Amino acid sequence: MIKENNSAQQKLELVYIENLVPQNHLLRKIDKCIDFSFIRELTKEYYCLDNGRPAIDPIVLFKMLLIGYIFGIRSERRLVEEIEVNIAYRWFLGFSLSEKIPDHSTISKNRTKRFSESDVYQKIFDKIVGNSIDIKLVSGKILYTDSTHIKANANKNKFTNEEITASTKDYLNDLDDAVNKSREDHGQTPLKKKLPDKIEKNRKVSTTDPDSGFMTRDGKPKGFFYLEHRTVDGRYNIILDSYVTPGNINDDEPYVDRVDTIIDKFKFDTKYAVADAGYSTAPTIKKLSEKSYQAVLGFRMGPHVKGKFTKLRFQYVPEHDLYVCPGAAPLRYKTTTRQGYKEYVSDKFYCDNCSLREKCLTSDKADVRTIRRHVWEELKEKVFDFLRSDKGNGIYKRRKETIERSFADSKELHGLRYARFRGLPKVSEQCLLTSVAQNIKKIALVLSRQCSYS
Repeated sequence: MIKENNSAQQKLELVYIENLVPQNHLLRKIDKCIDFSFIRELTKEYYCLDNGRPAIDPIVLFKMLLIGYIFGIRSERRLVEEIEVNIAYRWFLGFSLSEKIPDHSTISKNRTKRFSESDVYQKIFDKIVGNSIDIKLVSGKILYTDSTHIKANANKNKFTNEEITASTKDYLNDLDDAVNKSREDHGQTPLKKKLPDKIEKNRKVSTTDPDSGFMTRDGKPKGFFYLEHRTVDGRYNIILDSYVTPGNINDDEPYVDRVDTIIDKFKFDTKYAVADAGYSTAPTIKKLSEKSYQAVLGFRMGPHVKGKFTKLRFQYVPEHDLYVCPGAAPLRYKTTTRQGYKEYVSDKFYCDNCSLREKCLTSDKADVRTIRRHVWEELKEKVFDFLRSDKGNGIYKRRKETIERSFADSKELHGLRYARFRGLPKVSEQCLLTSVAQNIKKIALVLSRQCSYS
């Protein structure tokens, strides 16, 4: 027998909103663990205290934004609609069941005008990280870094080709010095400086969002993207840094500077800096070799011909500065290129009479084998030797449960797969608030578990 419920919703009830929000609701845990009063102090310079109409409380404003980022609500209009009907959201913001919710345009105007081009989002992010450090959820000993691409709010087919002036890489002067030293040590003439301080480049510029960059990478979609370079702490996966660049920037370019920024800002005694093989470039390893912390970077094989002996099959003998091939024949130094590679070449006599010739020579026309060794190869070998150790391998394996997990949550739960706005400052705002949302969620969940165990 089915009992039909035909009663209209016209009952007058006396309710207590505190009793309507489940005790285990995420927003209850956040409200208990996070004191948002610091927001009022951080934003007071953007308000007039004795003139104009009363403004919405900045704590309420940023709590509304954070609700959107925590629960993946992309539209500010939709956010207000959800707050109107969601009792937990109203409770978290301090609104009664019948109280009017601020209009979505209020959020937009504050974001685009009052806080436009300000550093308030960065300050809020840093404050949450500082709180995490104070309650021992962050150690700063192991830092995991990676980047992820964010689809720009731009049509990939609407662009112009423009000539831009770019500065040459900072490391090139050090590389030139290392190349010339290598050549002089082998009795060769030093090379003259070839690259100017400025070079001209042609690039695609989006007519919709000029700040984005056209990304072309193997295994990645082509189009206009941004990159978020993120660093998390190895203890509880708290996000320590969020830095946004156009999508056509290499992962390793801002890496060392961002790690140093984190260490200086939060006064960390960092022991290990971890990143994947995309960061294992010679210039990055050279910079890291000068730091007090140990680099833990993934191994990059480099270009090689399928089916032929790779460089790893050739053993370097530092005492004689030569390589020995699998057939026990020597490859001797020939020259050092401008790109920083020392070339070691085999003897044609040995190659002609070698039984391994077919597996070694990289083409049918080749009669000798050439191995290239970077002038900073020793620094790379030290990094990879540590990676192969039990300690280094154990640290590196945790990437999948730290930085990779952090990005997965950002995209699946918090809407970071696509840029909500246009322009580098606004996309940076999105990434910072996404990181703040993830951090306060992590803090609340960890502390609630600790309390339940105690």
